[in-house]
Amino acid sequence: MPISEQGITKDRYMLIPRTAIFVRKGDEYLLVKGALTKRLWAGKYNCLGGHVERGEDVISSARRELKEEAGITADLWLCGTVIVDAGDIGVCLFVICGENAQGEITESNEGKAEWVKKEAVLHLPVVEDLPILIERIHSMNQNDPPFSARSFYEDEKLKVVFG
Repeated sequence: MPISEQGITKDRYMLIPRTAIFVRKGDEYLLVKGALTKRLWAGKYNCLGGHVERGEDVISSARRELKEEAGITADLWLCGTVIVDAGDIGVCLFVICGENAQGEITESNEGKAEWVKKEAVLHLPVVEDLPILIERIHSMNQNDPPFSARSFYEDEKLKVVFG
């Protein structure tokens, strides 16, 4: 369908596609502690991930980001989507789960990736939605249907509403 037939109007989101990758090993998750030189989330733990580049599908993007940020590969699948309200432009966050990590973890410009126990996430400096997403995906299996959610701020407090 050509752009002229897409129904794009200013009252609808324009979405930026991003991946949030949660590779797990038992009750541990591969998280990255943001480099102190980062503009956003310096020194905070976050999942790996990033932008879906033009011409990539979501899983290919996640594979690339995982290799770039941690130097490893894993079996990946889509766990869910979160529409993040960022004003006029939104983010479509594709939540990717992974298991069977292979390779040696390497450091990147994003920071240092490390295995973190699920319960430790509550006691570390983390990106605000990280504990919410980990709690949601922790018991999910590869054959489970993906969830959908939306994320927004209300009274200066983060809300994540699952559909």
